[in-house]
Amino acid sequence: MKRLVAVLALLGALLGTTVVAQESTPPEAGAPETEAPKVSDKPPEKQCQPDIGCVTNLPLPRFVSLKGSEGNARRGPGLTHRIDWVFTRSGMPLKITAEFENWRRVEDYEGAGGWVHYSLLSGVRTALVTLDMAEVHDAPKDGSTVVAQAELGVIGRILECNEAWCRISFDGTRGWIQKTAIWGVKEDEIVE
Repeated sequence: MKRLVAVLALLGALLGTTVVAQESTPPEAGAPETEAPKVSDKPPEKQCQPDIGCVTNLPLPRFVSLKGSEGNARRGPGLTHRIDWVFTRSGMPLKITAEFENWRRVEDYEGAGGWVHYSLLSGVRTALVTLDMAEVHDAPKDGSTVVAQAELGVIGRILECNEAWCRISFDGTRGWIQKTAIWGVKEDEIVE
């Protein structure tokens, strides 16, 4: 028994854990043997908070944009998973709904998406116009001068947002558009 305790102490020192041997009596004939306690070298799993990404500690859901002109959305977080969708518009706003290691589960305006490698995403905020011929104003208020109209599906870069309006740049044209006419920003979100 002393030799077993010495071996367990040496093993515990190598693993960085404490192993305690208990003296036991031999099992009675026909009695089931009990297993020795298992020592786990795996760290305890990180506890995630609701609405916070476990990898980045950033809020979920949140909006980002597609960095390049193409991005594969996979069925699961890894290159071995099948490609279900391909995003093909540079700057397209996407909503991150989950995180796993270097992968982010995203969806577009229509809810299509999947798992995308984080290197394909950008923190640049963009918005997709969801109304046909949405009015772009010179100030964030009804009745202000309309400086342009944006077609359905046009993507612009978000410069700032208040409670009801966002200032957006569309290929050099800048102006304010109502949040109800775009997708890519939360209803209550303020962007500075």
